[in-house]
Amino acid sequence: MTQAETDSPKPLPRRLPIVPVLLALLLLGFALFGDRGILRALQAGRQKAALQEEVRQLEAANDELRQEIESLRNDRRYLEAIARKELGMVKDDELVYQFRSVQKAPRTSGPARSPGEKEAAPPPGQ
Repeated sequence: MTQAETDSPKPLPRRLPIVPVLLALLLLGFALFGDRGILRALQAGRQKAALQEEVRQLEAANDELRQEIESLRNDRRYLEAIARKELGMVKDDELVYQFRSVQKAPRTSGPARSPGEKEAAPPPGQ
């Protein structure tokens, strides 16, 4: 080997310049995690779907309330049924029967007896 062959510069390994790589990583980070990033867009899409479902439920409830208002204004049978159910109203020519509720006596802890069987006397001394 000659002196000229040993003094020649060795080829440097090819490395990516650090500035463009950092810039690309920075842009990727903003694209994923920024205010207008992909993750924020996915979250906004889920929130939109939840709000649309809530709007649908509220519209259905409004429709039911509109139907009830219409029935209260125009349907005398419906109005009478509400008055009977919620206010306990009756017509003048109707009879009302009221029944008392029967309360059961509390059971004592002891041997079971048949209805006709008498209770045994307590032992002497008690």
